[in-house]
Amino acid sequence: MPESVPLLDLRREYAQIREEVLGAIARVCDSQSFILGPEVEALEQEIAALTGAAWAVGCSSGTEALWLALAAAGVKPGDSVITTAFSFFASASAIVRAGATPVFVDVDPGTLNLDATLVGRLLRDRQLPTTPRAILPVHLYGQCADLERFDRIVEEHAQEFGLAIVEDAAQAIGAEWNGRRAGSLGVTAAFSFYPTKNLSAYGEAGVVTTSCPRMAEHMRQLRSHGSPRRYYHYEFGWNGRMDAIQAAVLRVKLAHLADWTRQRQQHAATYDRLFADSGLISDQKANLISKPGASPVRLLARSPQAKHVFHQYVIRAQRRDDLRKFLADRKIGSEVYYPLPLHLQPVFSYLGLTAGDMPVSEQAAQEVLALPMFPELTEAEIVYVVESIADFYS
Repeated sequence: MPESVPLLDLRREYAQIREEVLGAIARVCDSQSFILGPEVEALEQEIAALTGAAWAVGCSSGTEALWLALAAAGVKPGDSVITTAFSFFASASAIVRAGATPVFVDVDPGTLNLDATLVGRLLRDRQLPTTPRAILPVHLYGQCADLERFDRIVEEHAQEFGLAIVEDAAQAIGAEWNGRRAGSLGVTAAFSFYPTKNLSAYGEAGVVTTSCPRMAEHMRQLRSHGSPRRYYHYEFGWNGRMDAIQAAVLRVKLAHLADWTRQRQQHAATYDRLFADSGLISDQKANLISKPGASPVRLLARSPQAKHVFHQYVIRAQRRDDLRKFLADRKIGSEVYYPLPLHLQPVFSYLGLTAGDMPVSEQAAQEVLALPMFPELTEAEIVYVVESIADFYS
């Protein structure tokens, strides 16, 4: 029996790639090219190839990537952007930074991704504060949102609104929808390489992908103070450039990403099997969510069109907070992504939304629990996690 199971253990990853990483860092130090430069350009080409987009633009963080993606897609002051109520704060704060108003919509009760039916209804009923410029779906936990349905919504309202789809793919590097990779599904897409992500830097870093050359060039200008060439500024941008050391580290890790993704998928399958065998979930197929109240643990739905990369393995649990304390006492890591939906964040009180407005998101915030998930996790550790959860509910 393991003595403890961390939510994430990057030391195990580092032990496998230590010499490669140190060699890459030394290469940058020898070059004395620390900001942008050849390492960043090479990473951009490799990420573009991975996603199927024509261009990738490296930047300083996933949050910066979201802003660049929105700005390049044409979001400007006075616009509104439709997005999910259940995501990390940056999904919404980037909209505000672009000068637009976030319009929060509830999520699908199975996947917890943005509910396309509700978005379509919102647009048909014209329940919007200002002209909608974009839809920002979030590929939550590593599973793509239903981009085909959002594409149909955009086509339906093309003459009226001219909406762009901007992907928040921060958690979804390598994920797919019907064989198309995250990063090639919208006009732009933002990725995060924060140290906890599936493809992680040794600090902050991000990238935006697009297949529009004009948007790619605009983002390169914006990330360098709005300057297409040094000391000549044509708009207000920001210092959002990527460090070369981060690019070098990411290039090392990118070569391992496919194997690491397969390991995550295998771990998810092990969790699924053990939960099914434990009796904690009742009559639930792998791609369906059980009825509320039917069992103490419910699994999130898996879309058959999606290739899930399991940035997180998340369950919905009765008495979630008590369970989390029980697991902590057994030295098992867990985390809540996310404890307060975006529409209830104090900073968004000016939107006038209150508890009850997004019931699915609000209920999810009370139930979701992320369990240990990283490539080097062992089956014995997963067994210990599930057995401990079964002990809590016994």
